[in-house]
Amino acid sequence: MLLVTNFSANAEISIRNQSPSDVDSLYTEVDFAELEQLFYASETPNLKVIFNDTLKGFAIEFDGVQSNLKVDSIIVIDSLQRGDHAVTLSGLDSNGEQIELSSSFKVKAYPPVIDNDATVFGILMIVLYFVFRTANSDRPWLKKFYKYVPALLLCYFIPAGLNSVGLISSEESNLYFIASRYLLPASLVLLCLSIDIPAIKRLGSKAIIMFFAATVGIVVGGPLALWTVSLIAPEVLDGEIWRGLSTVAGSWIGGGANQTAMKEIYGASDTLFSAMIVVDVFIANIFMSILLFGTGMNKKINKFFKADDSAIESLKNKMEDFQASVKKIATFNDYVYMMGITFFFVGLAHYLADFLGPVIKAGLKNMKTVYDPTLGTTFEQQQGFNDTASDLMVSFGSGFFWLVVFATLFGVLLSFTKFRRFEGTGASKLGSLFLYVLVATIGMKMDIMELIANWGVFKFLILIGLIWITVHAIFLFIVAKIIRAPFFYVAVGSQANVGGAASAPIVASAFSPSLAPVGVLLAVLGYAVGTFGAILCTIMMQWLSQG
Repeated sequence: MLLVTNFSANAEISIRNQSPSDVDSLYTEVDFAELEQLFYASETPNLKVIFNDTLKGFAIEFDGVQSNLKVDSIIVIDSLQRGDHAVTLSGLDSNGEQIELSSSFKVKAYPPVIDNDATVFGILMIVLYFVFRTANSDRPWLKKFYKYVPALLLCYFIPAGLNSVGLISSEESNLYFIASRYLLPASLVLLCLSIDIPAIKRLGSKAIIMFFAATVGIVVGGPLALWTVSLIAPEVLDGEIWRGLSTVAGSWIGGGANQTAMKEIYGASDTLFSAMIVVDVFIANIFMSILLFGTGMNKKINKFFKADDSAIESLKNKMEDFQASVKKIATFNDYVYMMGITFFFVGLAHYLADFLGPVIKAGLKNMKTVYDPTLGTTFEQQQGFNDTASDLMVSFGSGFFWLVVFATLFGVLLSFTKFRRFEGTGASKLGSLFLYVLVATIGMKMDIMELIANWGVFKFLILIGLIWITVHAIFLFIVAKIIRAPFFYVAVGSQANVGGAASAPIVASAFSPSLAPVGVLLAVLGYAVGTFGAILCTIMMQWLSQG
């Protein structure tokens, strides 16, 4: 008996009670419990999935599409296509109780040409060299090219292209794990270590108000945009789209480090994350170009806001004094001291996260269980406040979440000590270098062909992004008009959130090169609050999606 159902564009699935013996050699047999792994279509075009034959009459759901067919012990999946796939079985077990089994797996077209991590790391580093060498070239055509194509975008998409054509693969590499667990917390310590709280205070209350107005615009704009688009496309509330949007919130409030943190905390799939990176970079750079265009009309906009920008000149002088006070030629000992302090606190953040994460996770699990004194046992609570609260607080049980929190906290605390002067020997530069290595490893996880295959959903993600950034802009202009803030604070406050340390100095220097550090200082403040603001935004989007 053979029944074939086309579940999606990504694969064909055949459901049968038994596979014919004469074609068994064409299928790779795998136990359902071991299905969560990577398969290559060139080596394993067909799968025969075996599960417990005492479980009878299971309904099957493949890639979110439910079938009315029943299976007993074998699922045969034909013509595997690249992408992430999920299989869910639901039915009655041998005792007549309802049970549901879920598993997911990933398919790539073929194994990578290069699978040696040392070689892959060398390729990623030469990509960074190529991008920044050409971005700083004096050649007119390159200057014109990078005027429209940001260097950050190439740091994502060149590794993505190498992955998409099969030259390298993140699935065969540990580089992303190393970068996210070691270089990411180190970059957070180094970037937050450069926070100068007194210098930020000297920026004036209007600069800080505009920064947090931009943050509120992102936090509120996410769920509002998701709800608005759901009115014409209800499917955006289904599935895991809110998980992917959480990474955009992390990027637009903090930066790449916070974006990666949100991906790890909420578990967005690589395919979804790839789509979100495109939304993030595409929308953010459109908005940055609008702000840069606005710098040419700075005086007119300030007149509209009725803002006095005389304080900007004083600020320029103060920032020049700050730069001069910390700048020095770094010695070998300076780098040893800096790296010693940084990675000690990275290690301490890991230690505390490894302890606190499991404790909170166990506590959240207890919130979902109820003790029945009549039976003397506990059972899983399926409804009620405790269940909902536990689901919304799931990020607080993530060890990676606490790793990011503690690394950020240690960096901020160090900014109150003499170690803040490491900024003069390149703390933020090294932190940015670590971050760009992380960016390259993230790019290596993108598969452009998967994005093309999922364009139907992707177009709505772009619409969400456009509405989201519009809400952000409206918040900025309303608050600026009320407090009469100069357009400089509007532009830099926005980019300190949306663009982060890579873009905020660019917009600040468009007003005056000496003001670039102002963008850096506010962007680093974004790193400090980015994850917390993004979690608040994500909780609202999760609540909207899950009702």
